[in-house]
Amino acid sequence: MAKSVFKGAFDQLDRAILEELQVNGRISVADLGRKIHLSSPAVYQRIKRLERAGMIQRYVALLNREVAGYDVLCFIRVSIQPHTREQLEQFRATICELPEVLECYHTAGSFDLLLKVVAPDNKALDQLIRDHLMTMPGIERVDTSLVLNEMKATTALQLE
Repeated sequence: MAKSVFKGAFDQLDRAILEELQVNGRISVADLGRKIHLSSPAVYQRIKRLERAGMIQRYVALLNREVAGYDVLCFIRVSIQPHTREQLEQFRATICELPEVLECYHTAGSFDLLLKVVAPDNKALDQLIRDHLMTMPGIERVDTSLVLNEMKATTALQLE
């Protein structure tokens, strides 16, 4: 079982703050204080401590990809050869330049990498795969799975 951060330097008030911020990152310190029955200055200090500790990485606005014009969501699995640190670094550097790639993970199993990719349409996805992924040195195999329906999508972590 994973070690919970709440067994150490963080307490239930920190947990309440983090849970609320995951639901509404724009909540004011005053409103958050009222919700958890803590003064605004105390809430502010706790948030700053959570940020310094690295528990809160950043604040973002989550956009609706379809409203933004990205109708296609897919996962692309990639195998590379050779399996070297240099090859992975070269792949990472190239992928970081592609705005369509939202996430990229180095994985274990039959594929080396897993990419979460958006595109306006299938033609644009095909072009991304043909012109960028398939032309990268060391790409051995590419397997694409189109998302038909998002059954669950969350950014909130369960805190214990």
